[in-house]
Amino acid sequence: MKNLYFTLIMLLIIGCNETKTEIMAEDTSINKKWWKEAIVYQIYPRSFKDTDGDGVGDLKGIVEKLDYIKSLGVNAVWLNPIYSSPNDDNGYDVSDYRNIMTDFGTMEDFDLMLKGMHERGIKLIMDVVVNHSSDEHEWFKQSRSSRENPYRDYYHWWPAEKGKPNYRYSLFDENGDAWKYDAQTDAYYLHYFSQKQPDLNWENPKVRQEVYDIMKFWAEKGVDGFRLDAFQFAAKDTTFPAFPKEDLQKNFIKYYAMQGNLHGYLKEMNEEVFSKYDVMSVAEGAGRNFEDAHNLVDEDRKELNMAYAFDGVDIAKPEGYSLKHFKDVFSKWDSAFAKKGWLSIFLSNHDQARLVSRFANDSNEFRATSAKMLNTFILSMRGTPYCYYGDELGMTNIGFETIEEYQDIAAINGYKKALKEGEDMTVFMKNLKFSSRDNGRTPMQWDTTENANFTIGKPWLPVNENYKEINVEAEEQNPDSVLSYFKKMVNLRKENPVLIYGDYTLIEPENEQVYAYTRILDNQKMLVILNFSDKEASLEIPATFLIKNVAINNYPNYNTKDQTVLLQPYQSIIFSLK
Repeated sequence: MKNLYFTLIMLLIIGCNETKTEIMAEDTSINKKWWKEAIVYQIYPRSFKDTDGDGVGDLKGIVEKLDYIKSLGVNAVWLNPIYSSPNDDNGYDVSDYRNIMTDFGTMEDFDLMLKGMHERGIKLIMDVVVNHSSDEHEWFKQSRSSRENPYRDYYHWWPAEKGKPNYRYSLFDENGDAWKYDAQTDAYYLHYFSQKQPDLNWENPKVRQEVYDIMKFWAEKGVDGFRLDAFQFAAKDTTFPAFPKEDLQKNFIKYYAMQGNLHGYLKEMNEEVFSKYDVMSVAEGAGRNFEDAHNLVDEDRKELNMAYAFDGVDIAKPEGYSLKHFKDVFSKWDSAFAKKGWLSIFLSNHDQARLVSRFANDSNEFRATSAKMLNTFILSMRGTPYCYYGDELGMTNIGFETIEEYQDIAAINGYKKALKEGEDMTVFMKNLKFSSRDNGRTPMQWDTTENANFTIGKPWLPVNENYKEINVEAEEQNPDSVLSYFKKMVNLRKENPVLIYGDYTLIEPENEQVYAYTRILDNQKMLVILNFSDKEASLEIPATFLIKNVAINNYPNYNTKDQTVLLQPYQSIIFSLK
């Protein structure tokens, strides 16, 4: 009897251990990370909320709106640059990496903002702009002062006596030329962006250590992550061999991205900074192909956490786009990262026009519905979603008509370049109206008072005239608004790990109206159906799919006929399946 009792006890222990092992196996089968589960809300600080009446958003404005940000359900904020800057490119030309731009406030304001975010369970991701600095940074002032200056090799210089260096294309230069002659030392310096944004020389170990020290400064303050701006261009072949000039503008990424020892720099950065802090890391761009992207973000590479690829966001054109192509791009990226690595999911940011105006329909009839549909897509795909300020309201393009209305250096210099090259300026202006970055930078629309209560002064960029209809106050009071729906969709993602980690399978890839896919994780299954058109559409779902309930729907109801789901224009539904 005693032996039998002992045997039963042992079997019970073994059984418990087996169960425990199974549970542990289930828990550890997914490589869970906080940054995979984050829902990132991107704030363009210049346009979010102004508290001192100068027409420019500031850090105190973000502090004032922290409860609003928390109410969205998001758990991370990506903040565009707030460092000291002469503002040639709205803060992406940094003159002091350890100080706050006076337009935005003080370091005390920053500390208050960060503390307030952390108290609300919100993490902060900061931009690190180190492919280039401002030409007003002390490093560059020293560098250009003489050829013998210790800071000379912080930048790329080419002595004029060697002749003009081989052509390099500049994204923001009105002549498209990345070499700028500087008479002070009779030499050319390199700038892939504007003339006031000279490229840093990452071959110089002193430059790299300067950057790592800057990142440690912010990490020690408690910053939770870094987004590396334009970093795929940081490495250069410093012999500057000839490139085929006629191909450079069209295939900029092919010739300029992922050159030289970029991976060596990132491994070193990981060892010096990322490995020492629990910070998220992501770089703008994902290289030239899937192999480049994996080399950047696969965990065993010890470089970055996630890829931020532009293939999807670049699809929308003024003449429209193919949904089949859209599905193909996102499905290929998902497939390439299904087993290894991690992706970012986004359709807009500070470098893009508004998502509802580009990818859906910003007419009065369909704006709200189609904005809800796009937010459903972003928040139901595998990968870390990035939601841009104002898109939770369905904010739209402002649609400037004349070049004088634009503030963006890319628009202004692009116009000058097009004019010089004899382009059809009517076509140029039409494309600019659709795609300009200024469309995505207009002030946040808070309520119906003057300037949408963004500022009591003159806003740095005009407020969209539709703010009387599209604003936070109105949408918070309307349970059917884009904002109310956005909050529901955020909560749905947070409550269902299947929408974060689940396998993705595309349904009906040839359908030019409907984007449908399943998300499956263990025994949980969800079916996402999105009508990307302004017409009624339908989708025949496989007979093996048994609908359990509707998880979310941007219409009050839906219709089915046998195994076919009938969809209204821009309808989006997520079903839980049995």
